Amino acid sequence: MTPAAGYARAVAARRAFRLSGYPTLAEEGFDGDYVSPIQMTSGSLTGPMLVSKDWLDAPSVRRHRTELKHQGYLSTNPFNRVIDKVLALLNLTRADIYITPVFHLLTPQRSSTIPPAHARASWEAIGQFERLGRRPIALGHDAARVLKHFNVPHVLAPHPSARTGTFDAKAKAIAEAITDA
Repeated sequence: MTPAAGYARAVAARRAFRLSGYPTLAEEGFDGDYVSPIQMTSGSLTGPMLVSKDWLDAPSVRRHRTELKHQGYLSTNPFNRVIDKVLALLNLTRADIYITPVFHLLTPQRSSTIPPAHARASWEAIGQFERLGRRPIALGHDAARVLKHFNVPHVLAPHPSARTGTFDAKAKAIAEAITDA
């Protein structure tokens, strides 16, 4: 399967995926030709694959609709500030990497806990088609647990939004993980 065909399959799977209690991207006005809106700017099908826990929560999507419609991510949140530092360390742009969540629905509130069974169901339905033969970088333990459950070889790195460590330290560790992958 070509990378484009695998990606199209992942987009179709994301559009079909539902779990009770979680809004879909389409329900919040963010259906598009991507698996996750962050891929509007970070969707390289051949670049390093960074896998996080989720994209965003529904209240944040509603509150930041304009910025998200433009670039698919919030430039000032800690996650993206660290990713920008990673890119600077590696002399890459967002267009050179691929970012995706293991959980492809929106959580109902900020900092929601996603039950492991829900995260695994999402990866099984969607994420496996995004891999395209790449060795993912798991950003944090939530993503790593899902990849480990499916025996996906990966490199563990800190989650950019983790409350421990400085932005610079997390960026350095993620840059090293990308180099190792």
